[in-house]
Amino acid sequence: MLQYAPCMEMAPETWPTRQDHWLPRDLTSTLRERKRGRTRRALVDAAVDLFDRQGYDQTTVAEIAARAQVSPRSFFSYFGSKEEILFPDCDRRLQVAADAIAGRRPGQPPAQVLVGVLQRILAADTAPASRMARVRMRLVIEAPAVRGRCLQVSFSAQREIARLLHAAFPDELDEVTAASLVGALTGAVTAALVEVFSGPAMARQLISGRPERLEAELSRVTDVALAPWLPPGPPR
Repeated sequence: MLQYAPCMEMAPETWPTRQDHWLPRDLTSTLRERKRGRTRRALVDAAVDLFDRQGYDQTTVAEIAARAQVSPRSFFSYFGSKEEILFPDCDRRLQVAADAIAGRRPGQPPAQVLVGVLQRILAADTAPASRMARVRMRLVIEAPAVRGRCLQVSFSAQREIARLLHAAFPDELDEVTAASLVGALTGAVTAALVEVFSGPAMARQLISGRPERLEAELSRVTDVALAPWLPPGPPR
């Protein structure tokens, strides 16, 4: 019976259809991936809209699934929990980090490589003041479950980046040193952001104000936090 268990857990949209039988295997896989991508995007959009309109605690998984026109069971084939849906791009950001480390310049020291990694991750986030980002920031402040998930995601990402950094500099960094370096830089950025958003009035102004102001403030705070690790610029 165990050999049939995986089939019992497949989401309905992954079951084969008669049409799939006549399609080339590569094309079938591509069509399924596209459908899963559309469904995933619909779930994220539905959740963000409902969270924004009626609040996080007041929104259920069933409501999100209904808005995205899927079943609650299908929801859990994409996301493990309600708070997880607010962090859908973690893998993409880790890939950006891996690419940045792999593309480092010869002789570039680890700290500068890591600064470049963080800058690349921020640059890859093309909409830091998007509705998703703004709703997520507000809920990190307001909802303990979302705040806890944010900390979990950040910690996991730090460990993975530290592993990549150690692999890139095995003669200069051991596991502990790599983890310390990543923690120092990401901790500086996090502490600076926490300070900016610690005042409820300022946080509300930034999150609900003009997107350009929020983007500028996020960029300014990040630059300030990373400045001690940047190489000295040319004299003016």
